[in-house]
Amino acid sequence: MKEELTIVETAGAERDPLLCDAVMPLRATFYPLGFALEIITNSAQVLAAAHERWVRYEKCFDAEPVRLRVGVRGSESEPCPPAPRIHRGWQHLLTTIADAENFSVCDLTRGTGYVWLVPAAANDRAYLRYYFLEGAALSLLNNRYMTPLHAACVQLENRGVLLCGDSGAGKSSLAYACALRGWTYVADDSCCLIRGRAGREVVGNPYQVRFREAGVNLFPELRAHEPVLRGNGDFAIELDTAKVKGIKTALTSTADYVIFLNRREPQPAGLAPFPHDVALNWFAQVVCYGEDALRREQIDALHALSGAKILELRYRDLDWAVDRLAAMVRDGR
Repeated sequence: MKEELTIVETAGAERDPLLCDAVMPLRATFYPLGFALEIITNSAQVLAAAHERWVRYEKCFDAEPVRLRVGVRGSESEPCPPAPRIHRGWQHLLTTIADAENFSVCDLTRGTGYVWLVPAAANDRAYLRYYFLEGAALSLLNNRYMTPLHAACVQLENRGVLLCGDSGAGKSSLAYACALRGWTYVADDSCCLIRGRAGREVVGNPYQVRFREAGVNLFPELRAHEPVLRGNGDFAIELDTAKVKGIKTALTSTADYVIFLNRREPQPAGLAPFPHDVALNWFAQVVCYGEDALRREQIDALHALSGAKILELRYRDLDWAVDRLAAMVRDGR
């Protein structure tokens, strides 16, 4: 005789030991880089941090939203966890781990992710935004719709210029100097190539410029701004572009020129051809996770940059560099 299965009703955590059904009564939709992100959470602090980061972005693209579930639990007396030191991925899964109670898991194929944090991590908005909200959101969006570029972006006369180079190359400083001279500002250090679009359209964060503390030596007006401790532990001067008189901004731009900055070898000053294969290999460094099909799609998107003019700019003086780039755009060479 077949024995019937009996389900024993239990309460609390015994019924949901993995917190699969934890109540998340709060939700809101934001538009980082113009794409929809739905956040489901049990913490008003999480929504406040997301609002603080993405309130200026409006919906620009008709695309299915990605979803992020953020749970906060634990004792209020627990300290804020350390910066995540473990980042692991395999195929469509991506994890970021600070410790056993503070981590994120993203399913890139489904466009969903979940985060668990202690209250102190949620209360530290810089920590929360930098390590968990932004990281998870951009990973999900990049998988679906974009390819990340380690480049600043400015625009003159509807022609977009990507400013490229390793950290410390001067991307933010040159982008800001261009903006002060009438260029349209799009991004200071990173932007994204939108996949599936004709041409080479990029999207960035035009609402902020970040400088190292040494930026005051180039722009004395930055002395009025106190450096802030970023989520990664570094101090930076964060400038709100809306508060800088006369700066024009745009969320998107074409990528008509790709310029690799070289201040280490400033002579002879000027523009020179830069090898396309070297440029594409440099951009491809960020294609380091996701399933094989996604990686191929990301690399194919980067090959679209071959249609841009790819050059190296050797320079020492910022004003001279802005003048040379302006001449390049206006002369078409």
